Amino acid sequence: MTDKIKEIAIPRKIVQSLLHHAQQTPEQEVCGLISSLNNTPYHCYPIENTATQPERFFNLDPQQQIQAMASMREKDEQLFAIYHSHPSAPAVPSSTDIEQANYPDTLYIIISLNTKGVLELRAYQIADTQFLEVPLRLT
Repeated sequence: MTDKIKEIAIPRKIVQSLLHHAQQTPEQEVCGLISSLNNTPYHCYPIENTATQPERFFNLDPQQQIQAMASMREKDEQLFAIYHSHPSAPAVPSSTDIEQANYPDTLYIIISLNTKGVLELRAYQIADTQFLEVPLRLT
């Protein structure tokens, strides 16, 4: 596992975009990418969930993922995080999330809609079947 990250500052507008995306289809997992500019989260790229059971899993649409990555390169942005929602589970990585985490240097952000009206947003480093929570601070 890479060095522990002390805390991530994340702009409120990024958090609002993530929560809005999750609330648009609360019965299904939403997913996407977040880019950074100068090590600061900068832009959300919502991507269609192509999983066969989108209420339980997420799978980034490959074509949209390629387009988002190309757009990031064109704008000198870097991949900062992969995000998805958990419609009926806490914002903690599932065993599937851990198994499918293929970017050890990327942050994984999970949004939970299962908290009695309060949306939960948590970030993790995931590598080698291990996960470590990274504290988030709104800016």
